[in-house]
Amino acid sequence: MTPAETLASAADKLRTACAQARTWQLAHAVGAAAYPKSRYIAAMHPGVGTALAAWLESWTGIDLREDAALPEDARHALAVARQILGGTP
Repeated sequence: MTPAETLASAADKLRTACAQARTWQLAHAVGAAAYPKSRYIAAMHPGVGTALAAWLESWTGIDLREDAALPEDARHALAVARQILGGTP
């Protein structure tokens, strides 16, 4: 998969997850006492996921090649995209 395909695929997966984000609603509603990870989940609400997806997509129109030096931000975007897709950074 090319870097652009990786970024686009991760953005799509993230947008789909945001659209189906019931866990966030539950964690936000029950609070930290009932669900210890709720502070993190509440911080990573669907709006954050949508913003991350937009950031990943912003790199898809740029010709990125991993056999050459990548801008630091592009390296970070690819690392995030690969984590979303279940790969290694």
